[in-house]
Amino acid sequence: MPEPNPVNYIIEPLNEHHNRASFCCGVEPLDRYFQQRANQERLKYVSAPFVAVNLDLNQVIGYYTLSATSIPLEELPPEIAKKLPKYPLLPATLLGRLAVDKNYQKQGWGDLLLMDALYRSLENEIASIAVVVDAKDEKAVAFYQHYQFILFPESLNCLFLPMKTIKTMFY
Repeated sequence: MPEPNPVNYIIEPLNEHHNRASFCCGVEPLDRYFQQRANQERLKYVSAPFVAVNLDLNQVIGYYTLSATSIPLEELPPEIAKKLPKYPLLPATLLGRLAVDKNYQKQGWGDLLLMDALYRSLENEIASIAVVVDAKDEKAVAFYQHYQFILFPESLNCLFLPMKTIKTMFY
């Protein structure tokens, strides 16, 4: 993973003091979500947005969102499903969005934000068997597969990373 350029930064939960209006990652739905809906969803407990902030410039570097989801047992690959309890739905964490401002792209910030999201998901005290992502395109699928995410058998863009795999990444 490339190291981001030296920047005095913090990754923290989104709050009303973060400048969302100037954020631009170049993907209109991700920009619009962050600028118009992320804080509302935070206040309504729909998702938990986290931001990387350049503290010297008071500028949002990038963001991601986490929320609860579930995985139908029958959607998992058989070799994974057979090792799990036979509940129809299993708890998981949804990494709903991940975006980096154009000024910080190709500098390792996406990798850093992903690792932060995975670590927070692992350290959460609420049970979750995996982190799930719905990749926007083939480039995003390749990004997640680089980190060992597994495609759901019946999906082209939906992937998951078992919590056991995440644990080995950090411990």
